[in-house]
Amino acid sequence: MLGFYNYTVILTYLGLASSIFGITQVIEVYKGHGNYSIAFLCLLISGLCDLFDGRIARMKKDRTDREKVFGIQIDSLCDLIFFGVFPAILGYSFGMNHGLGLIAAIAIVLSAVIRLGYFNTVEQERQSQTQEKRHDYRGLPVTSVAIILPIIYIAGGGLLGRTFPFVFQICLIVISALFLIKFRVKKPQIFGVLLLLLIGVLILIGFFQGRLR
Repeated sequence: MLGFYNYTVILTYLGLASSIFGITQVIEVYKGHGNYSIAFLCLLISGLCDLFDGRIARMKKDRTDREKVFGIQIDSLCDLIFFGVFPAILGYSFGMNHGLGLIAAIAIVLSAVIRLGYFNTVEQERQSQTQEKRHDYRGLPVTSVAIILPIIYIAGGGLLGRTFPFVFQICLIVISALFLIKFRVKKPQIFGVLLLLLIGVLILIGFFQGRLR
């Protein structure tokens, strides 16, 4: 079989499965069976998987050069779905199918493609020179989508009301720009994990209280 199959890519594939399931939930909303809360929880799970997959990969000390390159490529390909395509589909489902909304949906996917393609080039070069893990990023990491968008969703359950679709559109455009602007961002450690878990709990609470759907 083509590809490399070991424990270093399992978490990446689990994140992909979570995103695909989340996308199906968004699609099923139109049929009256899907659920946005489950979709955003799936986005959170994909974010958690992305935070840990690199650490797990580095645990395997005997990785070949091909396995390392494959890991970089497969991680970025999946990230494009997690944090580019998935948010665009979420936005589209909130009425972003014309005007500003369509621009926002295109922008988030395009900027994610550019950022991830650039990251692949730089990271492959960096890993050929050192095994030291990365401590910071240039520009907003795509994983941040798994934190920012669920927060907007929680707020949209009450505070934003009818303005929620518009705010979602604007945030996607801003995030798209931040993906590509050069500024230093510290790599999230345990704080990022705890924040994702907290947001997940808030979504579940809002769902069971009927404030989120």
